[in-house]
Amino acid sequence: MIFASGLVCFLLVLTAEARVGNSSELSFCTETPECLLFDLICKTKDYEVRHYDSVKWVSTNEKSFFMEMALPVAFNRLFKYISGENEMGKKIQMTTPVVVKIPDKRFWQMGIYTMSFLLPTEHQENPPKPTNTDVYINDTPDVKVYAKSYGGWMTTFSDSSNANDLSKTLDSVNAKYKKGSHCAVGYNSPMRMFNRHNEVWFVAEGEPVCEGKSSEETD
Repeated sequence: MIFASGLVCFLLVLTAEARVGNSSELSFCTETPECLLFDLICKTKDYEVRHYDSVKWVSTNEKSFFMEMALPVAFNRLFKYISGENEMGKKIQMTTPVVVKIPDKRFWQMGIYTMSFLLPTEHQENPPKPTNTDVYINDTPDVKVYAKSYGGWMTTFSDSSNANDLSKTLDSVNAKYKKGSHCAVGYNSPMRMFNRHNEVWFVAEGEPVCEGKSSEETD
């Protein structure tokens, strides 16, 4: 890992199965049995354009100054939900990625961070209702995103640096995308020390721009 709160940064499908599938289909999804799958529209040296179908997520909002303060609180709420804090008392398998909607703000301003766990295939059609009123289920729309990958740890600095780089690149080719927020996307647990995979996403508006596309482009 992208809502009622505006987590439009996300992906996803119109079918009951959605595009939640076997993690073996993505080289960088290695820690959970299932992940969010996508269709690669094109790839440049700076970014990928992906199509995600509509899927269901479990989400929560946390108001804070910094990502590092908001994420542990939000993660704990969502982890309790998949550990059985839901109306069915059901334990739910962890999936990837975990997606966080990051507000575009000054560092001294408070912002609302929205964290979402992707629901596994088993619970895409009828997920258990949360018992915590700060946790909710949402469907994200069928969408195209501009995605940039990077390694290391996801921090306020690394996320904002990569988001700024991607934004500048998109602006330079006159690509249209939703502004005001972006998505920080993580595929690894805190236990993993090396070969980590993170991404930043911007939601594309209109026809995506694929200038400088590589031979990996797909239709």
